[in-house]
Amino acid sequence: MRLNNNPLTLLILLFLLSCSSGRKEFSFYVSPEGNDMNPGSISQPFKSIERAQKAVLTLKQENSRLPSGGITVFVRKGIYPVHQTFRLTREDSGTKNCPVIYRAYPGEDVHLIGGEVVSDFKPLTDESAKLKIEKKYHDKIWQADLKTLGISDFGTIKPTGFGRDCQPAPLELFFNGEPMTLARYPNTGEWMKIVSVPQTGKLVYAGEERVSRSGIPSGRHYGRFEYSGDRPSSWQKEDDIWLHGYWTWDWADSYVKVGKIDTRKKEFILTEPHGVYGYVKGQRYYALNIPEELDSPGEWYLDRHTGKLYFWAPSPVGQGVAMVSVLENLMVQMDSTEYVTLEGITFECSRGEAIRMTGGNHNVIKGCIVRNMGSNGITIEGGTYNGIRDCDVYNIGDGGIIIQGGDRKTLVAAHNFAINNHIHRYSRINRTYRPAISVHGVGNLLSHNYIHDAPHTGVLFGGNENILEYNEIQSIAQETGDVGAFYIGRDWTQRGNIIRYNYFHHLYGPGLYGVNAVYLDDAASGTTIYGNIFYQAGSAAFVGGGHDNIVENNVFIDCNPSIHLDARGMNWARKEMQRGGSSEMYKKLEAVSFNTPPYSTRYPSLAKILDWGDPCSPKGNVFRANLSYGGKWKDIDSDVDEVVIENNYIEKEIPQYIDADKGRIYPENEQILKDIGFRKIPFDSIGLYTDEYRKSLPEKTTLKNITQGTE
Repeated sequence: MRLNNNPLTLLILLFLLSCSSGRKEFSFYVSPEGNDMNPGSISQPFKSIERAQKAVLTLKQENSRLPSGGITVFVRKGIYPVHQTFRLTREDSGTKNCPVIYRAYPGEDVHLIGGEVVSDFKPLTDESAKLKIEKKYHDKIWQADLKTLGISDFGTIKPTGFGRDCQPAPLELFFNGEPMTLARYPNTGEWMKIVSVPQTGKLVYAGEERVSRSGIPSGRHYGRFEYSGDRPSSWQKEDDIWLHGYWTWDWADSYVKVGKIDTRKKEFILTEPHGVYGYVKGQRYYALNIPEELDSPGEWYLDRHTGKLYFWAPSPVGQGVAMVSVLENLMVQMDSTEYVTLEGITFECSRGEAIRMTGGNHNVIKGCIVRNMGSNGITIEGGTYNGIRDCDVYNIGDGGIIIQGGDRKTLVAAHNFAINNHIHRYSRINRTYRPAISVHGVGNLLSHNYIHDAPHTGVLFGGNENILEYNEIQSIAQETGDVGAFYIGRDWTQRGNIIRYNYFHHLYGPGLYGVNAVYLDDAASGTTIYGNIFYQAGSAAFVGGGHDNIVENNVFIDCNPSIHLDARGMNWARKEMQRGGSSEMYKKLEAVSFNTPPYSTRYPSLAKILDWGDPCSPKGNVFRANLSYGGKWKDIDSDVDEVVIENNYIEKEIPQYIDADKGRIYPENEQILKDIGFRKIPFDSIGLYTDEYRKSLPEKTTLKNITQGTE
């Protein structure tokens, strides 16, 4: 190598010397106070992570011998604005013996920010705003001019929600690390109700006929409904008012734009697209993006024409940090990388997603915080042995973690994983079917995650031979009904999934049909539910008409019921499940060649599904060796003609020795457990655990502080 004055060349020379002296790793350093002309050493760091990325690439290209301990980019404390996606590709990969790690310097806080700090708030002086905001609130409101900060792209509110793809959110405001509320009516926690809809028709769901005003398929209708009260008469601006609601079902929300308000008829005239299922009398909604409704702490409004931001801070505005989200693009893209780790970094305040990993193998997101995102948190698409470990994911607009991987036709496993993550306050914007974790494919693992505080579902899973174990889930479905904490449905072929050693507790779904802890919906089959604890978990083990499900060695405490099995394929859902039905059950069978290897050898019962009678009839389900205390033990459909229910121990009352919060969940008489073949559940191993990044565990919520607000 020819020596010159290039700082990186000198650094490579140091690298070679370190290898010859037996040093096992090599490091670059990045700091907000650095300079990209520096060599990237600890005393002369780079300024940008992108510059460090180039240094790693150059080091790899110019040296055949790489350190067995890997190459680490240490990022020093501070804020790093993200204006465009940080992209890592196959060229940026490490190897098994030389991984590439981007990590926060030990003990220092590193923040990658997709937003801008707003610090020039002044008391409300804008006369046009004063005309809209009630006078009694004027001295509470602060204003700032975003255009003076160089922010002119505010994004747009979009018709997102159930049945629609995730999209970047519009500009949002965060204060002291928490999302603020776009001015709305009524205020948070309250709802308006649809008074009537100027159409007639009937809507039937789950065998129950509900009076509906939509009546026209696919949500095509006149697009208006009647509201109550006179509040909308005071709204002066109608060109960007939105409604967010559960328009027909308690598991399907969406945002719809108001085209016009007819104050004489008290009607909202709405623009397309409408709610997927139309609008139904009595359903709940609220209005948002209305300056006249800036009337409570934590609310804000942005005049998109002038760029003026108006804010009622929940605490002294000058003593807090206000930040608006700006970046719409993905923060970090990892495309086909291998042996790359992102470690100990906080990703926050962006309109879109934080991290997306596509393909590759042995990549890990470790010990990171992902918060205040407008869309999803972290996504893994394909590849093998890619994972997310020890991360905190919260205040997420859509879903927390998405994992896909494995080949469903060949049943080759991906071994992707999410382990020891704390996920809460997700589904913040779009409230339904944006779970804490979504896992689909073959052979993936969800383990030791703690999930809580969300409006709808916890985990959506699908595919084959995925393992969901040692997770704790509570306080979800806070705003919805007909919800599963763990949910799968509508496919006979998605088999071999194992749900074991999880703790489901304090689950209450306020909407129609409530919450099911493990929801095997619409003929989901071949799932094993083993060794779980269900404590006040609604309808706990819910088998919705499928085959070959095993519910064994679980503890049910105060559930209603503990076990459920129906024969929906023989009655109210028969049309949907038969050949040509909307559930496409036969089409899914044929898509995986269910009666030839590997399916026929892995799942011999599935291979014969068309031979042993009506496949819409539930067969092969087993409920064995379970303990059930209090609540209701079982709910079995009268149309079920084949089921095994054996060796279960049931007590109608909850005995004093049972305390699920403290792990006292077994009979005092050990002989009872031996008689039914019950094996004790490793309760103390469930949930989060401490390690290098998780030094302490969050306080567990008990029934008392949920219902009374205190411990």
